Amino acid sequence: MSEMNIQEILMFLPHRYPFLLVDRVLSLDTNQSIVAIKNVTFNEHFFQGHFPERAVMPGVLIIEALAQAAGILAYKSMGWTPGSSLFYLGALSDTRFKKIVLPGDQLQLNATVIKRRTTVWKFDCKAVVDGEIACSTEMTCMEGAVE
Repeated sequence: MSEMNIQEILMFLPHRYPFLLVDRVLSLDTNQSIVAIKNVTFNEHFFQGHFPERAVMPGVLIIEALAQAAGILAYKSMGWTPGSSLFYLGALSDTRFKKIVLPGDQLQLNATVIKRRTTVWKFDCKAVVDGEIACSTEMTCMEGAVE
């Protein structure tokens, strides 16, 4: 199991500000699972327009944060880099939003491999705040060439 700081994350994700949604990897077990975090702050660009009277992190960005964490797991497991291939979201199933995510929350991003076939991966994903599930989903992602 390994940890990753933001400098290491930048080597394994093509995303940059304002779309990079993983701040730290707490643990990564190649081909198995990852636990990462996203620190949610009021300074996030999306809070300006997403319910300005009651800032709430958009659900689609919670899904994107989970996809980025899953992408780090796949990149590290396969030895891929964003320069040689990209990791695309393919499908979601059984997605549930159970708790709103607010500024000041720390979003724990958990992705566990359910199965993998060559370049297609299926993950069980959960976004957790203070021990409570904010979002859960099964996510299918696939590697694709950079064109």
